[in-house]
Amino acid sequence: MEAESVAELPRGAQWQYEPKWDGFRCLLMRDGDSIRMQSKGGRDLVRYFPEVASAASGLSAKSFVLDGELIIRRDEGDAFDALLQRIHPAASRVKRLAAETPARFMAFDLLQSAGTDLASLPLAKRRPALEKFAQRYFKTSDTFALSPETRNHAEARAWLQRVADGHDGVIAKRLDLAYCSGTREGMQKIKLLRSADCVVGGFRYAEKKQGRRKVIGSLLLGLYDASGLLHHVGFTSAIKASDRPGLTDKFEKIACESSFTGKAPGGPSRWSTKRSAEWQPVRPVRVVEVCYDHVSGDRFRHGTKILRWRPDKKPSQCRMDQLRQKRAAGRASPAGT
Repeated sequence: MEAESVAELPRGAQWQYEPKWDGFRCLLMRDGDSIRMQSKGGRDLVRYFPEVASAASGLSAKSFVLDGELIIRRDEGDAFDALLQRIHPAASRVKRLAAETPARFMAFDLLQSAGTDLASLPLAKRRPALEKFAQRYFKTSDTFALSPETRNHAEARAWLQRVADGHDGVIAKRLDLAYCSGTREGMQKIKLLRSADCVVGGFRYAEKKQGRRKVIGSLLLGLYDASGLLHHVGFTSAIKASDRPGLTDKFEKIACESSFTGKAPGGPSRWSTKRSAEWQPVRPVRVVEVCYDHVSGDRFRHGTKILRWRPDKKPSQCRMDQLRQKRAAGRASPAGT
């Protein structure tokens, strides 16, 4: 179930509001002894969050499908960086981090229980079923929690102003609709900043070397259109000096002959310079979330700021329609542009 980005909280008796958790979206499925955890991009998350899979096996419920968010909570709040550390090839490291910073599963929907399909029911019936499920089964586990909800518009607006509490916005869901898998019909998201998940399609080297080596100066960002073409939509150069050598190593390893299949960097423009054409394509396999201020002609008008890397997202999920989103009123964007 996808969410449409909007600028204002919708009003009306048909809406339910929930916190938008700053974590990894996850479908958690159990069928007897079999546990599956699937990211929004279809990635298997069991090996990266073994403590959650183990806790799911420990529930007395033997058959269910939950939709929710994987989060890691620390004294200073939810820590997205700690989630990113889990996506690592070394099982020993994942095991250590699972013990040091265990994840929690914030459940916000129940799609199946004891062989009964609930996804076809409206949310007004699925939510009470989820609450009963949580009351019966979650009490024995510190890993599982029921995500709050409200139908009070004023309370939802208060959530929107408390993003430091571990969420980065509010989700509004239609109470009268079934689970709208793969569409944005039944769910809206309201955030205090505008961000987009982009594919890195190339990079430019910095004009000055760092030490004796060339390092990345900017990353070239791309989004896919409805026909599957990857278009260059902007760049980010807000990269810490300490991060540049490591990023250079990673992206030089995936350098290729071509990447953007639609609009490419260095095209004719009154702002073009000789250096505009000097860029290195890379295989479009890395996804980064960036914060931006304005869009002009399907491009970021200014440079963007890196918010985080998104190993949980598929490049194909990075679509042009993200550029139509609005920022909720009430607080300035942290992009600094």
